[in-house]
Amino acid sequence: QLQLVESGGGLVQPGGSLRLSCALSGSRLSLSWYAVGWFRQAPGKDREGVSCISASDGSTNYTDSVKGRFTISRDNAKNTVYLQMANLKPEDTAVYYCAAAGECDLAFGAWGQGTQVTVSS
Repeated sequence: QLQLVESGGGLVQPGGSLRLSCALSGSRLSLSWYAVGWFRQAPGKDREGVSCISASDGSTNYTDSVKGRFTISRDNAKNTVYLQMANLKPEDTAVYYCAAAGECDLAFGAWGQGTQVTVSS
């Protein structure tokens, strides 16, 4: 069974950086077999897709509001996908979740528990 665990959230000042991790926990599966997406949900708002990294060719995509500031990557040896976030803004404040899918344009499952990111001075 695919179980994902997010970590790396916290409180950061505007303009700061954080790196979120999404790790595959306790499984003989390989995260490299899956596309992994990062999503976020701010209070009172719908969940939105932030970024995704493909299973087949490692291609990536980003929502417009984070392009040029966030970078998604994967370390297959560690069964981990990262979201490096730079130049953080207050509007990036949200609970960030990762999830897996066959590819980035397919339905996601195996949602993690989320990690809180708060950008505030």
